[in-house]
Amino acid sequence: MTTTALPTPERFFDMAFSFQRTGALKAAIDLEVFTAIAEGAETAAAIAKRCGGTERGIRILCDYLTICGLVTKDGGRYHLTPDSAAFLSKSSPMYLGGTVTFLASNPVTRNFDNLADTIRRGSVSEEGNTVAGQEQDLWVNFAKAMVPMMMPAAMGIAEILQIASAGPVRILDIAAGHGIFGIVLAQRNPAAQVVAVDWPGVLAVASENAQRFGVTDRHRTQSGDAFQVEYGAGYDVALLTNFLHHFDAATCTTLLRKVADALKPGGKVVILEFVPNDDRVSPPMAAGFALTMLAGTPAGDAYTLRELRQILADAGFTGDVTAHALPTPETVVVATK
Repeated sequence: MTTTALPTPERFFDMAFSFQRTGALKAAIDLEVFTAIAEGAETAAAIAKRCGGTERGIRILCDYLTICGLVTKDGGRYHLTPDSAAFLSKSSPMYLGGTVTFLASNPVTRNFDNLADTIRRGSVSEEGNTVAGQEQDLWVNFAKAMVPMMMPAAMGIAEILQIASAGPVRILDIAAGHGIFGIVLAQRNPAAQVVAVDWPGVLAVASENAQRFGVTDRHRTQSGDAFQVEYGAGYDVALLTNFLHHFDAATCTTLLRKVADALKPGGKVVILEFVPNDDRVSPPMAAGFALTMLAGTPAGDAYTLRELRQILADAGFTGDVTAHALPTPETVVVATK
């Protein structure tokens, strides 16, 4: 006798209440709950005293964080998991709290309040467009928040390019943001020169990071719209990190033609993107990123490797195109002019 499993609303409730997980995580970061536990405050009373909360509020929050797997509970004492100790305590060099603050900010989340309207239109509303020029404040906050999250990818790109042994190289860092991708290349190669392109307010963050990492003398900025700024020519490497997904394929092709013109023969463009499989539903994070682009951009998407290869070919990159996995959800795609 076979039995048929009864339908369950578990996935429905999981999605319907998912906003609570985001809210709890942001609240715990704002209150420095994870940092307090790392410092030895393990009871609700001790954490509340350290964080300036009430014992009742901290108890309920920490119990919820335990349910979510970010904290463990032994009797009345709370402890960090290895993941939360690494990424959510301010005492950790891998702290990602600033990243969460950006991702959960109103300019990022507000477009999901009326997602059905965006789907009906097929594009985001004018006031919700996160790639419009007036959203510079959003990207300044992004630049300030994302360095810890992007550092593993930056180091991965340096290894893929074997930049340490590349000799003198000129690097064009387009939509540089925090600048960490070009900065890490300059750190690894003392003969590397970097030109970072972005909006003025964002470039101020990149310049601060260049000074922080000791490459100011080899890090120059050029402010303006990436589609309008004159890049110059003769670059060995062009970086296009977390940028193409904001635009449709035709716009990406136009930009990459401009990039190709700026590169030497044999020069390389390095693309960092969420790259889903051809089925566009796996792997989950890379494929799911398309919804983020639907909600916040007029025509952005998460492009498959097949689509990126076609865009690059149409833009004049006739050399090798290689894809490189990272220990992060993104993929590095390198194309040769």
